[in-house]
Amino acid sequence: VAAAQTPGVVYGVVDLYGMAVKVTIVHNHNHSDRLRRNNAIMRALSPDVGRPRPSLSLTPDAEAPDRLLFHTNCGQKAAIISDGRTALRPHATDDFNHGVVLSNRPLRSNEVFQVRIDKMVDKWAGSIEIGVTTHNPAYLQLPSTMTNLRSGTWMMTGNGVMHNGTTILDEYGHNLDRLKAGDTVGVVRKEDGSLHFFVNGVAQGPAAWNVPPSVYAVVDLYGQAAQATIMDDMVDLPPLPEDSSDGPAVLSPGSPCSVGGATTNDLRFHQLHGTNAVITNGGRTALRQNCRSEFNDAIVISNRCLRDGELFEIVIQKMVDRWSGSIEAGVTAIRPDELEFPNTMTDIDYDTWMLSGTAIMQDGNTMRNNYGCDLDSLTTGSRIGMMRSAGGDLHYYINGADQGVACSGLPPGRGEVYAVIDLYGQCVQVSITSSSGPLDNSLCTSNVTEKSFPIQSPGVVAGVAHRLHSKHGKNVVLLGEGCQAVRVGGYSHGIVFSAKELKTDELFEVRIDEVDEQWCGSLHVGLSTLAPPELPSCPLSGLSPSLPQLRSKVTWLLCGSEVQRNGALQRQNYCCSLERLKVGNRVGVKRCSDDTMHIFIDGEDMGSAATAVAKNVYAVLDLYGRITAVSIVSSSLTEDVESLKAPSLSSGSCSEGEEEGTPVREGLQEEPEPCALLPTLVTFLENHGKNIQLSNQNLTAARVSSYNQGLLVTAQPLARQQLFQVRIDRLNPSWTSSLSLGVIGHSPDRLNFPSTACGLKRSAWLLQRDSVFHNSLKICENYGPNLDTCPEGTVLGLLVDTSSCLHLYVNGMDQGVAAQDVPSPCYPFIDLYGQCEQVTIATNHLPAVGGDGGEARCQGDMEKADMVDGIKESVCWTPPPEVNPNKVCEYQLCARFKDLLTLPDGYFNEDAKYNLCYCESCYKLRGDEAYYKRGEPPRDYALPFGWCRFALRLKPHCEVSTALKKWHIAYHGTGVGTLRRTLDHSQLLPGTSSVFSVSPVKTEGPNDYGEPEENSAPGREVPRVRLSPTMRYSGMETFAPKVKFQDPRSRRCHQAQVAFQVCIRPGSYKVGAQSVGHSETLDPRFSNAEIEWITKEQGGTLLYGLLIRVE
Repeated sequence: VAAAQTPGVVYGVVDLYGMAVKVTIVHNHNHSDRLRRNNAIMRALSPDVGRPRPSLSLTPDAEAPDRLLFHTNCGQKAAIISDGRTALRPHATDDFNHGVVLSNRPLRSNEVFQVRIDKMVDKWAGSIEIGVTTHNPAYLQLPSTMTNLRSGTWMMTGNGVMHNGTTILDEYGHNLDRLKAGDTVGVVRKEDGSLHFFVNGVAQGPAAWNVPPSVYAVVDLYGQAAQATIMDDMVDLPPLPEDSSDGPAVLSPGSPCSVGGATTNDLRFHQLHGTNAVITNGGRTALRQNCRSEFNDAIVISNRCLRDGELFEIVIQKMVDRWSGSIEAGVTAIRPDELEFPNTMTDIDYDTWMLSGTAIMQDGNTMRNNYGCDLDSLTTGSRIGMMRSAGGDLHYYINGADQGVACSGLPPGRGEVYAVIDLYGQCVQVSITSSSGPLDNSLCTSNVTEKSFPIQSPGVVAGVAHRLHSKHGKNVVLLGEGCQAVRVGGYSHGIVFSAKELKTDELFEVRIDEVDEQWCGSLHVGLSTLAPPELPSCPLSGLSPSLPQLRSKVTWLLCGSEVQRNGALQRQNYCCSLERLKVGNRVGVKRCSDDTMHIFIDGEDMGSAATAVAKNVYAVLDLYGRITAVSIVSSSLTEDVESLKAPSLSSGSCSEGEEEGTPVREGLQEEPEPCALLPTLVTFLENHGKNIQLSNQNLTAARVSSYNQGLLVTAQPLARQQLFQVRIDRLNPSWTSSLSLGVIGHSPDRLNFPSTACGLKRSAWLLQRDSVFHNSLKICENYGPNLDTCPEGTVLGLLVDTSSCLHLYVNGMDQGVAAQDVPSPCYPFIDLYGQCEQVTIATNHLPAVGGDGGEARCQGDMEKADMVDGIKESVCWTPPPEVNPNKVCEYQLCARFKDLLTLPDGYFNEDAKYNLCYCESCYKLRGDEAYYKRGEPPRDYALPFGWCRFALRLKPHCEVSTALKKWHIAYHGTGVGTLRRTLDHSQLLPGTSSVFSVSPVKTEGPNDYGEPEENSAPGREVPRVRLSPTMRYSGMETFAPKVKFQDPRSRRCHQAQVAFQVCIRPGSYKVGAQSVGHSETLDPRFSNAEIEWITKEQGGTLLYGLLIRVE
């Protein structure tokens, strides 16, 4: 009761004050409305409410009036069918909004409203939105989209939550825009007034609080979502994590965070946490809401106490640069339900141990400074782990590496300690990895059989499944034609080998099938030079009980987290320990081309484990301790070296008769075999940035709005020596910057696309502008042309060669090595950013440009359909590096040669943007003309095509002087040995300092005295310096002699020439004819009679740039 003793007649009053703009009366107080409300109250008081309903038929039951259905009042473009169970937009390809539908009655407390997406279209951006509203659908004037409603409405849209049209949570749960047909979304209001959402049956955590009791469920069929149906079996849904025990959460197979295996890790974040913290992703992810306005009050704690030797590990997923300080981590003996969460965990003055920055703190007091790691220096992607040993010592792990004992005296044994994370300052979001590794590396729940292959199988082409050798430990039994190994007794004698030697870059991978917890120890994996055929036939002798004891031949292995070679420790804390492997985890080993051994866990490369590994090695496994059964999930590579050649170079591409031109009778002609290594059709993956629209059978991608969210990846991996190319179709000059491209080293099927490619921070190589980035860190500058300057029609390509080096191609021309050690398989990606709005894949129509190989090609490879305007196009694909050896940008090679000259850096301009490459690819991208004019009076000069120019530093008075712009441009060829002296004097010197400076040769008389000319005065003629306005003359070997050098990177020998680009004062030189005796025209713009400029004046030239050309 708000007031008493009110008069008998009163009027309702509403004051539209402040932010309130518009209200609508929702009850007319007539008899029918009162009757409806009374009936609703009687139903709510019915004793049958809450009882499980019997199985529902497909037809509505008249005796079940409170069944959840869609209300008949729906959006203008929506329709209700199937007796109120299904809502759809009949013309979903014509309109993207006006698809709002509501439930026919309010939701009860703890009642889950869930719908299944039945149909989607790929025309629009955005997708389904779900939520609740206080408005009665019978009286509501439905808006075009529910987020436009400014009162009494809570909606989950994308991966954010909005209240009355205003975003209250920026990043919440799974992104609804990524859902596909068959996925489910749901909403529930709990008794405490909190609102929770579900995605595929998995609770996403609290989204809002203080939601009033009488709310209607809302579904907005927006954008791609075209049809949805209410799920009738809500009573069978698993309880929310808040209502569940500390056991592992039950995850549906289709949930976005499902993991394989029945023994998923049960460590989660507790439902109790700091005020600004939000727990999502089934308790595995914690984030700080309003991260740019709040920096503390975001403490989260584990859902149960840690066991001795158990690692609690999290990965940092998001950071902001607004605050100072960052994440703090530690343990506490305070139970979560007894903890009053402070602003920061270091405010607790009892039973708490924390690491803050580099300081170890106990009960709020600093115990130790300068610990082995600094949490404030960690970045996105870093992993932090905590472990309490049996002796009560606390250890921290950074990216899997033990940082040593942080402190002692923790409650040992059964003393309870909980892991604590304080999302403080710059750290915004973390997720639990624990023993299963990073969250985005978890196993999907696919039915993998013994002979099926994982998504991340590195084979270039599918081969046959690997097999295990018949020689093995005495306790091992092989099943499934050698694809599965089972240890049938004891805890040891479980060594197995691969059936054949591993080829270079071939991954041998197994999946854990069975675990026996009565034993300790785990799987050992590695490479061995011991050949199984050399072992005795009887398995009872010849093999040691365990792999670490196998020392008859050289063996490299991973035991726990230690790398050993013949029993000798080589490396500690190499990766997460194999002791924590569980059923469903995958472990693999690979010998790479650089003679290193790499270990893979769940498809993720752990890096180089050992070096100098022998070539003839077998994969070796030891089913030791807990691990009792494994099965092979990898395949062997079937392509050979011959298939990597161009079809015209392969020995088996044509028969002997075909080469001799033997006629084949029509009708008896056999179908031609496909060319070796013909690339498969490359298309874009349907999982892409939200502003991308695919067309042309997924060969064309266009950004339909904004300037970002345009990331897309190919659906197929990029094979070695395969060139992937895209053509720029459309540019929008309204924006700045342009596209970027690169490769990622993991499967993109579950990739969460960031707004730009710079957000790819795991196994990603990015080419942006003229720089190369690896995991968002710049590793190379001044590489190739600036991609922001590429015009429409430019064709950009990516290729990974057999040495795992990434190359960029521009209009078919190799720009050199951009990055090394690119994993296999890798997937090309394109970021349609800024100006670039549309690209089309050009790989599938790439002709072989070999030229000379056409005569050796099979006759059967050419059909009449391949004749276009009398020109035959090759059906077979040819690796570009072998057919375009001369069309390579040599800028990087020229730069390395310049470094070999050991010239002081002070002679060169510090700003690298003035360094220019004049190779065919680079100057065409810049749109350079062949000739320009300069000076007063203007004179032509030619650009030095084929050379690289390194800008020299000018004197300060020359940089600001306008007189220099009146000088002409010329070139001067010289030798390597005279570069330093010329640079020291900042001008061209006559005399013997340059091979380009000549003086008259005079004959010498007896006794080495020169004979004076008749009627000549004693004296010495001033030597002359010769220049030219074109490098076709100055770059001749007569003036610029070639020198040999060895490239320090490739160890190949090359020849190089050097020259100077100079400014020359008008009037200080004379124009003359060429003096090298060439009769043909050297440059079409300059006649041979005017191609040589001669000067005698000192100070008449100014060094402008150093030119280098390599062959």
